[in-house]
Amino acid sequence: MMFLLCQFVLALFATAGFSIIFRVPIRHMPACVIIGAMGWVTYEISMTYYASPSMGCFFGACMVGLLSNFAAHFLKDAATIFIIPGILCLVPGAAIFNTMAALLRDDFTAGAEVGMQTLLMAGAIALGLLTIGAAIRIVYALVRKTVTLKDKF
Repeated sequence: MMFLLCQFVLALFATAGFSIIFRVPIRHMPACVIIGAMGWVTYEISMTYYASPSMGCFFGACMVGLLSNFAAHFLKDAATIFIIPGILCLVPGAAIFNTMAALLRDDFTAGAEVGMQTLLMAGAIALGLLTIGAAIRIVYALVRKTVTLKDKF
C-alpha cells in the first residue's frame, strides 16, 4: 500500500510538471494533477493483476479519459486540457529509448521485441481514450434523447 501511495505522489508531481509546461490554467491544475496520478495508479494496479504493460496502459488510459471527461463536464472546458497532461505519465518513453538503443547496437531481435511491446502500449493508450470517449458520447446522447422524450410527453 505504501508503494502505491509513493507512486501516487510521484505521479502528482510529474503531472504537475507537464501541466506547467503545457500552460494549463491554474483553476484546472488540481483536476489535471489528480487525473494524471489516478491514471498512473490504475496502471500500476493493473500491472499487479494482469502483468501486461499494454493492458495496464489500456486501463490507465481509460481512467484518464473517464476522469477527464467528467472534469471537462463539471468545469465547463475542453477535455483535452485534462487528457494531455494526464496521459503523459503513461507514454512508454523508456521503452522507445530501449528500442532505439537495441537497434543501434545491431541487436535486432531485442529491438523488435521491445519495439512491438512499445507499439502495443501506445496502441492501448489510444484505444483506451477512444473507447471511453465513444462511451461517454453514447451516454450523453442517450441522456439527451431521454430528456427530450420526457419533455414531449
